[in-house]
Amino acid sequence: MSTVQQHPILPSVILETERLRLRAFVEADIDDVHTSCTDPELQRWIPIPGPGRPYTREDAEQWCREVAPGMRTGGEGQQWAVVEKGTGRLVGAIGLVRTLWPAMNTEVGYWVSPWGRGRGYATEAAVAVSRWAVDQGFLRVEIKAGTGNTGSRRVAEQAGFTFEGVERSAMPLHEGRTDLAVYSLLPSDLVRADGL
Repeated sequence: MSTVQQHPILPSVILETERLRLRAFVEADIDDVHTSCTDPELQRWIPIPGPGRPYTREDAEQWCREVAPGMRTGGEGQQWAVVEKGTGRLVGAIGLVRTLWPAMNTEVGYWVSPWGRGRGYATEAAVAVSRWAVDQGFLRVEIKAGTGNTGSRRVAEQAGFTFEGVERSAMPLHEGRTDLAVYSLLPSDLVRADGL
């Protein structure tokens, strides 16, 4: 018995910016994904693989081989490895998550490897992915970040998202919970920004 696809599947694409290539995860990314996702600063704000669970090499293997590609083919969103054009090294991840097809809403989620931080890579990737999402017909693109995660909040602001408010105690962390700052980008925001 075959299953019926319930949600659209986003096209498999490579996005390029001035300094970055956003592509599918591959086997060669596993070590850098593992190293990045066990970084204490990343773990402070993103409780992966789940609150109170340590991130293992097996988690990185599963992410690259199954979870990331499965999000697209399952209609849940899309994930990209963020790679420096010059070196080819993985410097982070970005994706569309929590996609609500009936409302045409999606959320941009991202993390940056310790060796890629402070270079504006997350903002550059967030601009590319959010604009691509609008081009795909999404009517609302969100970024949510822990209220104390100033780096992630700065990415949302620099990428042209509008701060809307705070969801209280909205996300579990490895220890405790955090409020989430909610940012949005609408197609009309891009029209105004372009002066059209």
